[in-house]
Order: sequence, then C-alpha cells, then structure tokens
Amino acid sequence: MKKYVCSVCGYVYDPQAGDPVNDIPPGTPFEELPDHWVCPVCGAAKEAFSPAD
Repeated sequence: MKKYVCSVCGYVYDPQAGDPVNDIPPGTPFEELPDHWVCPVCGAAKEAFSPAD
C-alpha cells in the first residue's frame, strides 16, 4: 500500500500503521479514509496529501 505525504507539515500517512489519533485501523489504504479525515499533526484536509515517492 502506498504512503501519502501532507504538503503542509510533511506528515506521512502509512496505511500499515493507520492513524490511531483519528481511530483509523492499521491496513486502511489512503483511498478508503473517510472524506472528513484530516492530518493528525496539522489538521490539513485529504486534498493536501500526495503520494510519497
């Protein structure tokens, strides 16, 4: 699964780790995150993320 990077703060969403701050379980692909999900570090919307190289 592909990692995504926040263009605002540099946080990396790793699907294997999920996002415990926002109750996202490990194994959740970025594409399946809810539309209201935001960066757990800076609060940026999903639109601020891009695929990691």
